[in-house]
Amino acid sequence: MATTFSRRAGIALLAAAAASAATAASAQPQQYEDPNIIVEGDALPDAAAMTKGPEIKGIITARKGDRLKVTAADGASTVIFINEATSVKASSGLFGGKKELGAQALLNGLPVTVRTMQAGDVLLASQIVFKNGDFKTANMIRNGTAQGFAEQSAATEALRSRVGDIDNYNVKATTNVYFDTGKAALSPRAKAELCQVASTAEGMDNALMLVVGYTDSVGSEEYNQTLSERRAASVINYLQQQCRWKPYRMLTPTGMAESDPAADNYTEEGKAQNRRVAVNVLVSKAVDGF
Repeated sequence: MATTFSRRAGIALLAAAAASAATAASAQPQQYEDPNIIVEGDALPDAAAMTKGPEIKGIITARKGDRLKVTAADGASTVIFINEATSVKASSGLFGGKKELGAQALLNGLPVTVRTMQAGDVLLASQIVFKNGDFKTANMIRNGTAQGFAEQSAATEALRSRVGDIDNYNVKATTNVYFDTGKAALSPRAKAELCQVASTAEGMDNALMLVVGYTDSVGSEEYNQTLSERRAASVINYLQQQCRWKPYRMLTPTGMAESDPAADNYTEEGKAQNRRVAVNVLVSKAVDGF
């Protein structure tokens, strides 16, 4: 685990985060759909011609109309259709039953398990199941419920609104986790380090996390941009699902491809240092120490 921070790197990180935070702030949905999100996918064929498809587990990261995007723990995203026959259920626990809900319950940020039907590359959800507690959390995030955010909301909103100015914030720590060439899967060491970061940050009042993904110089610019975003998504998902870091204390993940390398890309050792995700713990100077 490497913990470092430089003013130049911090400015680059927070400049990227400013756009993400502004987008997140301006896109706070009053409905479960965000008209600014485009979820691409092929047209839905006749359901009668479909066969049993794979089971998909992950977090809903986009939703528009009859399509939603589910992002798995390894950063891979899948576009899945829903229709009036899709069963949407909330589970109340190990010994509890499942309550039938409507498609309006499919909120961004909600961890789900999706059973699918398949025709070619097109998937249709036959059943979507999630935990009732996860739904309550996602609903509180969507509505900004004061009860859910009482202990952190004021500092969090203040930090989000001014995140573009590095001088207003203290970067308490930056932890880098590393990846194999062309991969977005987390190693066992990275997983342990991420939960250690979350545990340490939990003890810091008003802390937020900014997650930024990077690549080495191998591959095209387009490929590396996508790979850096997948790596950042892998870290985000693990921090939230396994390390229990609250989604509302997480800034939107950013992919920076091969920008701002930590080392040169002329050696294998340098490339290994650049295949990373930086997890930055931020605290507003206005509230740091309170």
